[in-house]
Amino acid sequence: MVKLIGRMIVSAVAIWVAAWIVGGISLSGGLVGTLVVVVIFGLINGLIKPLVKLLSLPLIVVTLGLFTLIINALLFWVTSWLTSYLVVDGFFPALWGSLIVSVVSWLLSMFLDD
Repeated sequence: MVKLIGRMIVSAVAIWVAAWIVGGISLSGGLVGTLVVVVIFGLINGLIKPLVKLLSLPLIVVTLGLFTLIINALLFWVTSWLTSYLVVDGFFPALWGSLIVSVVSWLLSMFLDD
């Protein structure tokens, strides 16, 4: 349970940083809104992302993994469609936002105990 809460905090900070840096992403609703976004983002990444990656495996192989960036951006964008607390104004803000979320999550995860 502590590990799950730690991962949620990392994701919340990463999404907040993306909304702070990228000018096409806005996060509203305070702490409650951020937690709703984190839960939806986690469910999408846990349930839909593996299926999408499996179905797009040939494109991922041909592009040497770069298509994964497109998948991450689209799933970040889908998260904004499913909640009113996160607004992403287009594909490129979603792309930059997903990159920032990935980097910040990776950096913060280095401090968590597995």
